[in-house]
Amino acid sequence: MKRNIKYLITLFAASLTIASCNSDFLNTEPLGEISEAAVWTDPALAEAFVTGIYQGFGNGGFNEEMVASLTDEAIFTHPGRGLNTVTEARVNAADVGWNNAGNRTWNWQRLYSYIRRANLAISELSEPQFENDGGIVDRLLGEAKFMRAYYYHDLARYFGGVPLVDRPYELGEETYEVPRSSWEETINFILADLDDAAQLLEGKSMASGRTSELAALALKSRVLLYAASDLHDGPTATGNSTTLASFGDIGLLAYTGGNQTERWQKAQAAAKAVLDKASGNLYGLSEPVSHEEGIQNYINNSMARNGGEKEIILARYFINANQENGGRQGLYNGPNGYNNWAGNSPIQLLVDDYEMMDGTEFDWSNPAQAAAPYENRDARFYASILYDGAQWKPRSTANQPKDPLGQIQTGTYEVTDASGAKVPHFGLDTRNSSIEDWNGSYTGYYVRKFVDADPSIVDQNTWQEVPWPTIRYTEIVLNYVEASIELGQEDEARNWLNQIRYRVGQPAITDTGDDLVDAYRNERRIEMAYEEQRFHDVRRWMIAEETIGRQANIINITGTLKPGKTLSTYRYDTDLYNYVYKVQPIDPGKENRLWLDKMYFFPIHRDEINRNSVLIQNPGFE
Repeated sequence: MKRNIKYLITLFAASLTIASCNSDFLNTEPLGEISEAAVWTDPALAEAFVTGIYQGFGNGGFNEEMVASLTDEAIFTHPGRGLNTVTEARVNAADVGWNNAGNRTWNWQRLYSYIRRANLAISELSEPQFENDGGIVDRLLGEAKFMRAYYYHDLARYFGGVPLVDRPYELGEETYEVPRSSWEETINFILADLDDAAQLLEGKSMASGRTSELAALALKSRVLLYAASDLHDGPTATGNSTTLASFGDIGLLAYTGGNQTERWQKAQAAAKAVLDKASGNLYGLSEPVSHEEGIQNYINNSMARNGGEKEIILARYFINANQENGGRQGLYNGPNGYNNWAGNSPIQLLVDDYEMMDGTEFDWSNPAQAAAPYENRDARFYASILYDGAQWKPRSTANQPKDPLGQIQTGTYEVTDASGAKVPHFGLDTRNSSIEDWNGSYTGYYVRKFVDADPSIVDQNTWQEVPWPTIRYTEIVLNYVEASIELGQEDEARNWLNQIRYRVGQPAITDTGDDLVDAYRNERRIEMAYEEQRFHDVRRWMIAEETIGRQANIINITGTLKPGKTLSTYRYDTDLYNYVYKVQPIDPGKENRLWLDKMYFFPIHRDEINRNSVLIQNPGFE
């Protein structure tokens, strides 16, 4: 101990000697660091700061745990991540469940940290210290305002009205407590930022992954669509939910005045403004394309390739050289028989909602359809879901002898052994797989959408370059269709809805009234599957109990050899096998879904309540 003390004294003395030799010691700028003041005097440094605000996008929606698994699209395969806390309605102010602290979702603290960065940029760029050469000040200011609006929109669609902080707070403030603004005030604030952003970015050429005038207009369309919806119309919301009716501050969550029809008119106009400025991919068709073309068209749109890049209004891009987790969708969601993790596995509820090729609903009571449930379905099914017997990539060299054809195996099948006896073969992509039995899907399905089918991309150890579609053109088309239906303009709605269907080979919709509403909602469900739309849609429509409140279900598949047939190495073959498909609920011990109306808005974490005494908690969590 004495020796250590002596050593520290020696170091301290040496430090004094050094300091005495240089009287400017305390005034020296640290090497490798840039002062905050210097950032705003240099356009390149200012641009770097604004670029950093985009980090709040994280991996977009390409997380290991996806929002899809909070809905009737998917179930997350691996326990202990907090998703069940949400799907079983067990969230509370002390435990908000999975909220992906590393990315955005509804992580309050993280979103406000990026709002602060945006506020700092807006404050400094509003009185710039460098010239607006080439419109750089306008562009950076427009980007910062868009990003602030985006993060506030994320907060609003989970929490309702939130504290609106429009400047960077500093040390020594009189108070840091800010009350929640009303829903109307929150929406108006977001819209004002988006209008400013659109004006500032008008005519600017933007790099991929950065916002633009069109992105600002598109986000405005989404925000106004949400604002017009039933969940945010006070009389409708309180009339549909006793939980919301008992809340004394409904103005935090919905409009308490005004006219819902007028709000739908604004939503329609905002969507039309985007449609007038862009064209998306393959719109304007007068009849359906072939089924095969439809599959490829949807794959192209999902992958943003071969014309599908026209769909992108704003996206989070990934470069495989950077090895970002957003490029790992194949690993996260792919079959365990390919050494992947089966994360967000589609459930039967989603599969059943894909129409037949002729536009009729799939029906398990139809014997022909029940015997061959994966035949003659909407093209988007084949472009989105990996199902039993689907053709996929070659398996690894070590596993190819078990499956030379590269077919998905999610059932249990008879095969013949060396003696000619029939023995069970557990599919290579099941939880009884001989390759990996711990990562198999519980549901009998895997995600095809957003996964590159290139055989050279081995999902287990290769990153892919598929962008996350933060906002795409078809979302805005659907927004326009919905607003048109709400305004009674059914011909206009069907016109645009059928253009979406034609490019995937589906026939025209002719429905009217409530049937048209149902057809539209299913079209949005299928077209936007796995794109973080469903969780928000069913809540704003106030149909969550009958949709995402349903128990998740799975498919059980067995294949028995036909009389006189033999096969030693399994392959999908209807000439050799009789297949039986049985739908059953998932084991409630795995997940037991429940909807409670408190889930229409998420709880503000108690730590935030403790830090800000003027915050009002959301209904059901008081």
